[in-house]
Amino acid sequence: MPVRTVQAARYVTPLREGGSVPAIVEADDDGLYVLKFHGAAQGPKSLIAELIAGEIGRRLALPVPDIVLIELDPVLANAEPDPEIQELIAKSGGLNLGLDFLPGSLAFAPAAPPDLTPELAADVVWFDAFVLNVDRTPRNPNLLAWHRKLWLIDHGASLYFHHNWPDAERVARSPFQLSREHILLPAAGSILAAGDRLRGKVTPAMLDEIVADIPDEWLTEDPLDRTPDQVRAAYRDLLLLRLGHASVFEEEAERARTAGI
Repeated sequence: MPVRTVQAARYVTPLREGGSVPAIVEADDDGLYVLKFHGAAQGPKSLIAELIAGEIGRRLALPVPDIVLIELDPVLANAEPDPEIQELIAKSGGLNLGLDFLPGSLAFAPAAPPDLTPELAADVVWFDAFVLNVDRTPRNPNLLAWHRKLWLIDHGASLYFHHNWPDAERVARSPFQLSREHILLPAAGSILAAGDRLRGKVTPAMLDEIVADIPDEWLTEDPLDRTPDQVRAAYRDLLLLRLGHASVFEEEAERARTAGI
């Protein structure tokens, strides 16, 4: 199913964490979402990475909150007294990205982790290496515990090849040395076995469905002057290229895992 689009109905509160200053909003489906603004400092590329990586994770049955596109009317800035937040909302009219808000969730604590099997930990390590997610280390775990279950959030720093398209193919073929710093690596089972479980689930059809959900307005400032459909195809092709070289990042992660046992 395509990613749903909802309308932001009420600006609830900013989440003053990190540089992007996301917000909790209520939408016209009565749901609460963590909204990430395309007008934030990281720009639309952060939302593209969040959408692609998050939807890959969800289709691999990993615990990623529901993702929606959120239509934002800049008039909602009137409910926020902070001029900085008002400016951010005003610059972000149109489609933004939202994640289902998990009320009462807690930051991941290795000393008291939620329910976590070695297989799930290994699957997350594999997934993060595949999508080049730099933010799952002890410094910045981007994991939540909610109802004793692990949840994966904040994938906006993934797919960093799109910050330098001419070098993207080299990055797609590369290992992922940050796997050795992955916060779940000490709890993980075999990363090679995780690859066997997950690799075949990432298909061209799946990736085509995911990139089709990227709004045109997020793809207009392409440094190579490609059309939105050409940029979508580039994301798909680079992920398939990376999948074809999965043994490189799988073996890198497995070496790090066995060295730490």
